[in-house]
Amino acid sequence: MSFFDSRWVERPDYVSELDAGLLPSGFLAGALAAGLKGDGALDVGVLLCMAPSVTSAARFCDSGVLAAPVVLCQTECDLQAIHVVVANSGNANAATGEAGLEQARRVQVGAANALGFEPRQVAVASTGVIGVELPGEQIADALMGVGPRLDGGHAGDFAAAIRTTDAIDKHAALALELSAGTVGLSAQAKGAGMISPHFATMLCFVQTDAAISAERADLLLAGACERSFNRISVDGQLSTNDTVLLLASGASGIEIAPESADEQRFAGALDALLRRLALLIVRDGEGAARIGRIHVTGGAADQTEAVARAIANSPLVKTALHGGDPNWGRIAQAVGATLRGTSPLEFDIQIEGIEVCRRGAATGHDLRRLTEAVKQEEVQYEVNLPGTGSFSECFFSDLSYGYVKINAEYTT
Repeated sequence: MSFFDSRWVERPDYVSELDAGLLPSGFLAGALAAGLKGDGALDVGVLLCMAPSVTSAARFCDSGVLAAPVVLCQTECDLQAIHVVVANSGNANAATGEAGLEQARRVQVGAANALGFEPRQVAVASTGVIGVELPGEQIADALMGVGPRLDGGHAGDFAAAIRTTDAIDKHAALALELSAGTVGLSAQAKGAGMISPHFATMLCFVQTDAAISAERADLLLAGACERSFNRISVDGQLSTNDTVLLLASGASGIEIAPESADEQRFAGALDALLRRLALLIVRDGEGAARIGRIHVTGGAADQTEAVARAIANSPLVKTALHGGDPNWGRIAQAVGATLRGTSPLEFDIQIEGIEVCRRGAATGHDLRRLTEAVKQEEVQYEVNLPGTGSFSECFFSDLSYGYVKINAEYTT
């Protein structure tokens, strides 16, 4: 099956798919079991770039309760020159105060000592249960033996180690044809619950062997995140730990000049890669069976954005999606609740191209055809508000019995 198997993401014609676990030149990756998950499961992933000219960029969540690893990265890392990433699952190290920050620092220093770098060149990330202090010394001790576990060709173990409730693999490797030759682009991500626009409960690590300045990498990563991870919702819940890191080794010897055709190509490939990974996170929403895309046009920019997010986060819309129920009234309700004080509001709704509402009133439509349309794995919804000039989109999962069960028993 192709990585780009969703109709909502197109593979650029200059991009080819490689084995999903392959890494671009200049990178090593591996994983170990530090006892966070128990049963000998891999729970700490390590990514290493040996290239002396590495550049990097980062994006984090903006929650009012930031996890210790996010705070440490933002305050004590050189985010433009990260050589090592250590990411653990099984423990979020969030809401753990100064003690949690010290545990994250122990992991950072332990990795730096084990691999021969300065602590500021080591980024840390965590995912798992909130409010439990991370056993940083335990992880640091385990990291002393990580060297032989690092693989220069494959990131499969790394991708597995960062997963929590994920049921779907979320990693890919691409080859990009640029004017001066071919460069590699790969990424590993995790995420399935506590997912909301404004980032998701997710970690994502991106690698390329192209040479790109830290400033341009930051600009491109910001745009790609806005069109991917900031557009998805599973349950409307903002995370404490979201982290996205892009590392460029430059090992291919191919430099991407600012505002060049090659940069445009790289940006397009990065957009497609992260957008597809974001959709896989939605598709893997805890207990999910279907995903939807809501596309809102017309009106002012703040209106289209608010309406798209309200629909994507509505438990009524999401449960209707889960049941394959063509109840478009759930969408109308979300629009009205968002744009209070504007009645009568003339808006249109289409589901899979079938018009069900025109200027705020029901239309005559083929209910049987509509019922079949909403039973697909991907369902498209469109809302048009009065006015022109703006649009917004969100991708969202259904809300299922499985989601309730998983989260009712998360810590027990």
